[in-house]
Amino acid sequence: MGTRRKAREWALQLLYQYELTQGSVAHISETFWEEQQTDQETRHFAEELIAGVRAQLEKVDAIIGEYSAHWKVHRMAAVDKNVLRLGVYELMFRQDIPTRVTLNEAVEIAKRFGTEESGAFVNGILDQVAKRAAQHKA
Repeated sequence: MGTRRKAREWALQLLYQYELTQGSVAHISETFWEEQQTDQETRHFAEELIAGVRAQLEKVDAIIGEYSAHWKVHRMAAVDKNVLRLGVYELMFRQDIPTRVTLNEAVEIAKRFGTEESGAFVNGILDQVAKRAAQHKA
């Protein structure tokens, strides 16, 4: 598994913990990183993603809401919602990451951590967001 895939998985796990526990972000992060054996590059990328999602959370959730026709963001499964948040953040705010990489990574992570339907659900929404992002980049 690549460094960035592992970083995305850890970012997902931290975002999930933040949401479910509503505890101190600093304490959750400190405890999480104490338990992981990782290099600085992987941790740094995970922390960049987490900080970006948290900084752009309102915009990211609004974009997810636009493209999730029958689902309110607050009613989505926590794993799916946080995979989507990471994917939307990368697509809309990180021009240094190729769209295809973001889509593939998000779908694979959703399949690994979510339900049987998570991969297709995430792919459907992020595919639409990717088209929007491409229009903004053009």
